[in-house]
Amino acid sequence: MKSILFLASLFFSSILFAQDTTWRKPIDSVSVIVHKDARLDMLVKKQIQINEETSREARKVGKGFRLMIINTNKRDEALAAKTKVYTYFPELKAYLLYQSPYFKLKVGNFKERKDAEDYQKRLNVYFPKGVFIMNDVIEVKPEKNIDDAINP
Repeated sequence: MKSILFLASLFFSSILFAQDTTWRKPIDSVSVIVHKDARLDMLVKKQIQINEETSREARKVGKGFRLMIINTNKRDEALAAKTKVYTYFPELKAYLLYQSPYFKLKVGNFKERKDAEDYQKRLNVYFPKGVFIMNDVIEVKPEKNIDDAINP
């Protein structure tokens, strides 16, 4: 009985080559065949073009004015001031800069000094230590053509 069991296990073990593929024809595992729709390439090219155009427009900068809200060496104060600006003036973009050892909070992108002065008066109510107008490089929004506004 033992010899039959031994012979059977020997026979079955010689058949099994657990994950050994040397006895079969080798498969090229380096190359991959990809089947894709040609329209995908067109979509990718179109998206690249859209991204390039929008990022080019967003990168426009020019000379203008920003309002300096706070200049402190305490990060918590600067973040609290930024929160206050976003709470009461959500239309203004805030820029928190760190120039060692100070945190500077500047807000707005004003082309004209008059616009900055109007917001300065309004911000002085919330920041009694003073709000100062600074010359700065600002983000300039692209001006839309009249044709684009009429025929979107």
